[in-house]
Amino acid sequence: MTDKEIIASRIALELNDGDLVNLGIGIPTLVANYVPKEKTVTFQAENGIIGLGGYVEGENEIVNAGGMGASILEGGAFIDTITSFTFIRGGHIAVTVLGALEVDQEGSLASWIIPGKKVPGMGGAMDLVTGAKKVIIATRHTNRGVPKILKKCRLPLTAAHQVNLIVTEMAVMKVEEDGLHLLEIHPSYTLDEIVKATEAELIINDVLPMKGVNL
Repeated sequence: MTDKEIIASRIALELNDGDLVNLGIGIPTLVANYVPKEKTVTFQAENGIIGLGGYVEGENEIVNAGGMGASILEGGAFIDTITSFTFIRGGHIAVTVLGALEVDQEGSLASWIIPGKKVPGMGGAMDLVTGAKKVIIATRHTNRGVPKILKKCRLPLTAAHQVNLIVTEMAVMKVEEDGLHLLEIHPSYTLDEIVKATEAELIINDVLPMKGVNL
């Protein structure tokens, strides 16, 4: 499996039957492809889709919030932006899955300013991280060897103290009141490798192999 597939498939296991879930752009869009068939999970795209299906390669008339080809499931609906953000701001989203430029051990997230590059804006991330009941970050563990999971974010924040779970190709970490707990490790990596790739201080107790991993 690729890094993206490892992350997306592991996050899919966090979703519960009946959840309404928002998927951000990038790696999060792949999560819909890995939900077990026995679960009924409804995906929302903030650009106005309830009942979002899996990612579709190439050009497509239906696109997700990142402008990528997508599908809509039977019974799904297209809605306007006001209604879409009413779901988000009204606390009706059970889980949001978002990417990150930086995330820290306090559960703060930086995801909308890329130094030296023009970006279109913060999108709906600021609303999602404060409106969703659970916030899961889907990100590679490092950016070309530079840690993305920090003691404290350096870039401007999307939100402070809102992240619940961080899933990378290397590990699964949970933000608790006392800090960042390392829960699971991908079998391809050692504990020492993960500690070296993480700037944040990890609380390490009983660490399990990462769930749902196909080597």
